[in-house]
Amino acid sequence: MKPSKFEHNRFLGDKRTLVVHDLDLYGKDPRVTEAVDELVASERFQTFGPDTLAEARNRNYHPDPELHAIVKADEEAEMA
Repeated sequence: MKPSKFEHNRFLGDKRTLVVHDLDLYGKDPRVTEAVDELVASERFQTFGPDTLAEARNRNYHPDPELHAIVKADEEAEMA
């Protein structure tokens, strides 16, 4: 379950590192959960409107490694 503050968001960016995390992985991937918990505690986060990975990239954020692997797999599936 996502942090209640972000229940209507999918992507959350870290202003310190410009890394974007997929909140759909929160609670499923321990590394993502830990990173998001630390990010929320730091209060140095960014949400995006529209709430898309493309918008995050438009603002110079890049996906965290876990999200990057999912995006790459999705892109390869679309090309097949």
